[in-house]
Amino acid sequence: MSEYVLEMRHIAKSFPGVKVLDDVTLQVKPGEVHALMGENGAGKSTLMKILMGIYTADAGEVMLNGEHLLARGPREAMDKGIAMIHQELNPIMDMQVYENIYIGRELRKGILVDRKAMIQETEDLLRELGINIPAVAYMRDLSVAQCQLIEIVKAISISAKVVVMDEPTSAITEREVETLFAQIRRLKSEGVAIIYISHKMDEIFQICDTITVLRDGHFIGTDAAANMTNEQLIRMMVGRDITEVFPKAEAEIGDVLLEVKNLSYGRQVKNVSFSLRRGEVLGIAGLVGAGRSELAETIFAMRQKSAGEILIGGKPVEIRHPKDAIQNRIALITEDRKITGLNLSGTVAENTTLVDLSRQFPKGLIDRQKENRITDEYIQKLSIRTPSAQQLAGRLSGGNQQKVVLSKWLLSEPEIIILDEPTRGIDVGAKRDIYLLIGGLVRQGKAVIVISSEIPEVMGLSDRILVMAEGRVTGELLRPDFSQEQIMTYAAQFGE
Repeated sequence: MSEYVLEMRHIAKSFPGVKVLDDVTLQVKPGEVHALMGENGAGKSTLMKILMGIYTADAGEVMLNGEHLLARGPREAMDKGIAMIHQELNPIMDMQVYENIYIGRELRKGILVDRKAMIQETEDLLRELGINIPAVAYMRDLSVAQCQLIEIVKAISISAKVVVMDEPTSAITEREVETLFAQIRRLKSEGVAIIYISHKMDEIFQICDTITVLRDGHFIGTDAAANMTNEQLIRMMVGRDITEVFPKAEAEIGDVLLEVKNLSYGRQVKNVSFSLRRGEVLGIAGLVGAGRSELAETIFAMRQKSAGEILIGGKPVEIRHPKDAIQNRIALITEDRKITGLNLSGTVAENTTLVDLSRQFPKGLIDRQKENRITDEYIQKLSIRTPSAQQLAGRLSGGNQQKVVLSKWLLSEPEIIILDEPTRGIDVGAKRDIYLLIGGLVRQGKAVIVISSEIPEVMGLSDRILVMAEGRVTGELLRPDFSQEQIMTYAAQFGE
């Protein structure tokens, strides 16, 4: 009998033009939390898709409890006791919570679906996890964080032997992270193996027993988490030392470029005022649900303001539609790149020129050679890993997709750039690339807003930080006064 509940031995996988996995081995014991680490594009997601039967390996074998496993799709993998929580959520938005949890494996009374039993089972699961979401709530009415928690409940509900968690905390609060970790520890005590994928180093050392590192599709090594340091892990992942986590750009801060006065949107943005100067990085911090994304989307007219005004260069502007925001040289890199940031079925080139089509091709006819030349320039400038400008955006890793989103907006030459969770689900190497890019923008005299749930990130990048809670600005800090404790104090100022 093998000591491992799961073994993936000598796995290889190629796609046209690129070998994504080359002789990769992963061995996971029962009751172990096993981190799978590597930069975006290292092959982690491909390896897990082979495990789930989404892809077929070109070489190698998968063993579950000492027996060969050949899942022909996620449903078959789930039937064998393997569950996966994906980084990019795909809930069925027009279904209720209990329906999402039991889809494809409905409880029945005879030939009829037992709706009452599924609702009761779901309510029991949610109560056990301390999650205050009604079983009959519609997914479309939930936040990203709540949808993430429902995916976790769904994976736990199948009594899996192996649970793969791909960036499970990327959009949930610290309190919800503790809820998740408590559940992971419970699963671990019951002998369930957890494969944990995250770019948050503190989480890895807090919850994981063992770490396996991939780099550029190759197996680099496996060791106990207790034997590794943060620096050693980063070196294994990127093949070099990263001495500066947040390279803060020294830029000359100039005149006020953007002013927001008493801006409101329903109950989610309440009477918000602030200014933003050229050469400045303004951080916006707060807990999930504080109204940070809603503020950005209201400025950009994805949401229609209920009160307030916006001034650019001291002059009031009326922004009723995102097109008006673009014409006023505002760019918004949204939180969810796959829903609002990219056309996943379009090529890298088509995505890159999307915002600036009318300026690049004023006669209305797209010159594909020019489009490719423009895209190749941004591929080089932003170090986008892609076989060509004609690669489908949906086939890129998360970090490279985010760089395509950035290139799309940079081509339009904005003066005000709003980045909402720009490094969510992105590896340390790609994060550094984006931090350096932000530094380059402010040195050019651009004005940048960074919204981030990671307090060290918002502190590391910003010249000034606004903190929000329940739609209001509850505090403002200048760089010499930054502290995690003060930010959290402001972020927890609930009540009218």
